[in-house]
Amino acid sequence: MQGGHQLLLLEGGETLFPALVEAMDAARRVVHLETYIFEFAGSALSVAQALERAARRGVLVRLVLDGVGTPQVPPEWRRRFDAAGVRWRVYAPLGRLGLLIPSSWRRLHRKLCVVDGTVGFCGGINIIDDQDDVALGRLTAPRLDYSLRVAGPLVADMVETMEQLWWRLQAVRKARQREFMAAWDALRETLPVGDFSRLLQKFEAHSGSASGHGEPLGAGEGAFHFGVDDARACLLLRDNVSHRHDIERAYLKAIGEARQEVVIVNAYFIPGRKLRRALTMAAARGVRVRLLLQGRYEHFLQYHAARPVYQHLLNAGIEIHEYAPSALHAKVAVVDRRWATVGSTNLDPLSLLLAREANVMTTDRRFASQLHEHLEALVQRSGQTLSAHALGQRPWRQRVLDRLAFGVMRALLFITGHRY
Repeated sequence: MQGGHQLLLLEGGETLFPALVEAMDAARRVVHLETYIFEFAGSALSVAQALERAARRGVLVRLVLDGVGTPQVPPEWRRRFDAAGVRWRVYAPLGRLGLLIPSSWRRLHRKLCVVDGTVGFCGGINIIDDQDDVALGRLTAPRLDYSLRVAGPLVADMVETMEQLWWRLQAVRKARQREFMAAWDALRETLPVGDFSRLLQKFEAHSGSASGHGEPLGAGEGAFHFGVDDARACLLLRDNVSHRHDIERAYLKAIGEARQEVVIVNAYFIPGRKLRRALTMAAARGVRVRLLLQGRYEHFLQYHAARPVYQHLLNAGIEIHEYAPSALHAKVAVVDRRWATVGSTNLDPLSLLLAREANVMTTDRRFASQLHEHLEALVQRSGQTLSAHALGQRPWRQRVLDRLAFGVMRALLFITGHRY
């Protein structure tokens, strides 16, 4: 946790995309973007066009897309990116067996962007129009989601993790082309760099600034936002090597120290035993625990496997509200108006055990209080309250499907070597 950060919260693609475009159009040296979904349609086209413009100006542009979230880049945009000089890669493209192979469940789910080493973006928003949804189709109201625009020391951590992934992808690509020396050279770029001086010197050659401090953060024209200066914050990662449980442990610590209130807004909420225990223990010692969760049916496991968990939490005195106006894709939380996190991490097994994720955590009371007030109004205005009685009185067929889905989820996790 370091001080000196500027944090600006942006709601939805309608505010994030103009902020991304503004930063990319001002870029002089490097734009690096990672995303799970990139839809080349609607408002998301503005980001694709900004990447293209930056590359045509001679800016080094790197784009990494997940092979499940974005299985194909349209032929037109393949040609445009290649002609402009955008360097793009697909993370773990699916083979013939697709998701039948358990190792292919490890996805790139984080949404990160760094421009010139000075401004970073981290959150849950994919590059997709707010009213388009992969599972639900065209939405009648914009999806609820958030991203942070950040300047300060943690931007260097974003640079480091994105650089490492990029060079690993390069190494895999070269190895498949049987260019083994080139693959080894690329792999060496991913090795630990001690005090990061070598990494920062290398990035400075591209960006002209290795400090991570940037210009004051604008909000973008017409953006809904709030933010603070000189905040203490850090970047939290989840991967399958050295950061397997960092994000979950941060949640557990914050909830374990809660004395007044925990507010969690999360799209796919099926917490494991440790998180369930932390939440129920918090409620038992008098902490008010409120959850605002996805209210739409998207997938069988996502919907039904969550219901037994909901029942357990409701019985423990935890409040659960389902978001009513549209789809909910947010992953944010506030504890005691003193701790907050914004990122890509769902509190479910895919995010906590398998995927690459990224969250920004802050202990700035000003930011946490502003986010709390916003979420408080959201719960009151847009949440539909679930009751333990109503959940338990649903038709027996629904309850059987709940248990079946929960059992299937645990069996699939057992195949991957995880207990949850």
